[in-house]
Amino acid sequence: MTKAVSGFSKLTKEEKINWIVETHFSNTIEAKNIIKQYWNDDATLQKLHDEFIENTITNFYLPLGVAPNFTINGKNYTIPFAVEESSVVAAASKAAKFWGNRGGFKTTIINTEKIGQVHFIYKGDKQKLEQFFNEVKPKFFSETESITKNMQKRGGGILDIKLSDKTVDLENYYQLHATFETKDSMGANFINSCLEQFAKTLKEEALNFTSFTEEEKNITVVMSILSNYVPNCLVRAEVSCKVEDLAEKHIENPQEFAEKFVQAVRIAEIEPYRAVTHNKGIMNGIDAVVIATGNDFRAVEAGVHAYASKDGKYSSLSHAKIENGIFTFWMEIPLALGTVGGLTSLHPLVKVALEMLEKPSAQELMQIVAVAGLAQNFAALRSLTTTGIQQGHMKMHLMNILNQFNATEEERKQVVKHFERNTVTHSAVVDYLAEIRK
Repeated sequence: MTKAVSGFSKLTKEEKINWIVETHFSNTIEAKNIIKQYWNDDATLQKLHDEFIENTITNFYLPLGVAPNFTINGKNYTIPFAVEESSVVAAASKAAKFWGNRGGFKTTIINTEKIGQVHFIYKGDKQKLEQFFNEVKPKFFSETESITKNMQKRGGGILDIKLSDKTVDLENYYQLHATFETKDSMGANFINSCLEQFAKTLKEEALNFTSFTEEEKNITVVMSILSNYVPNCLVRAEVSCKVEDLAEKHIENPQEFAEKFVQAVRIAEIEPYRAVTHNKGIMNGIDAVVIATGNDFRAVEAGVHAYASKDGKYSSLSHAKIENGIFTFWMEIPLALGTVGGLTSLHPLVKVALEMLEKPSAQELMQIVAVAGLAQNFAALRSLTTTGIQQGHMKMHLMNILNQFNATEEERKQVVKHFERNTVTHSAVVDYLAEIRK
């Protein structure tokens, strides 16, 4: 059993590593070498990374790949993907090429509204609370002017504040439900600062509201926090073409393919077990671009999956139809993203990724990220409804297996040639590698 350590955060980086390897590893030299080999040689850059979080000991790398030739609203993009999963970038690139020859992707921003809430307990007359709220509502705006001034200059700010009665679900529970426009920033710090001021104003003004009894004046603020569920921060991405134009090497009968594709999407719409995997495929593309551009993929994931359940049952995020001979595949998805602030101005590779995308606004990034998700979903469904997904995936995985067993260049050539005509499985690769090493 590991002994507890006191004052770990106050240790130097070297002291932290020494404690870790001495406590948890039998081969302390090897463990320390692995940890240190991922340090950046540039001390200034390493210091920057060390200060992103607490108790850093090293860097954990993800491959940064690119998928070129994405046509979005007539403009060409090369999209960066930070991801470790085999075939994600290849699948996105194939989908980009496929739809680039058929008019490309079309996107529309539906709304960019973000949400924050002050959660509080009020024990008293609801009508008096509503009267109080209506009287003090202007103060919520005026007393946050120092916070909102710069955001307002950029065209953002507080959109509205409403009193929400949640007492049916939880006794004496109410909310201040606020909506915000944060322009090119994700806006978490801005929103939370506004909410904390709302809470302060709420409590102070309640003490001075003459219609309240002494008990009613004692409003208890439980917490003030933004929501990562942003159902009104929506972007739509879609592709469409004539059914006959779907024809290509693996789609000899485009009508049959289109019908099968639509059925595959409908299964994901009604079957949660399939919908989860279906939507995970969408998030393969979305998360990879969100990470590459320095945004919060955990917030995006949570909000997207909540949106997938908005009708009371978990369902597909994407949809497809055939109408008047036209195949259409689309998705509407909530994405709260930023292109200024946070890691976007600190992480050197995030800056590279954003410049690769030609320094998009937050709205443009929403559209690019949505397209990455739709492209990934299309590629997966095309494989599933035609050749199957494992053949291509396992061939991509082949390199990982060869790396795991330290295959030489000559061994790699032999293995790759052998599996051009044989099914790739982990055990088959290991057995064949052992055979040629005899």
